Amino acid sequence: MALQQTLRALADPTRREILTMLKTKRLAAGEISAHFPTSAPAISRHLSVLKEADLIRDTREGKFIYYELNASVLEEIMLWVTDLKGGFEDVPPK
Repeated sequence: MALQQTLRALADPTRREILTMLKTKRLAAGEISAHFPTSAPAISRHLSVLKEADLIRDTREGKFIYYELNASVLEEIMLWVTDLKGGFEDVPPK
C-alpha cells in the first residue's frame, strides 16, 4: 500500500463522499456523477484517483463501468492508525 497516495485520495471531500456512496453497493459511473453538481469529467478524475490508491475497484459490463469499495486498503490504514495510537500508551506521562 502506498500510504501517501491513499491519504492524498482520502483528503478530498468529494472522494470521501464517493467512498460513502459505495459503502453499501456498487454503482455505475453515471450514478455517481449524477449525485454531484460537478462535471462528469471531474468525477471521472476523482474515480481515477481513488482507483490508483486502490480504494475502489471497477468492472466493465457492456458500456457501463461499475465501481465498488475495496475495504481491505481501509482496513490496513485503520490498523496503521491503531498501531500508531497504541504507541502513545507506552510513553509515561510527563
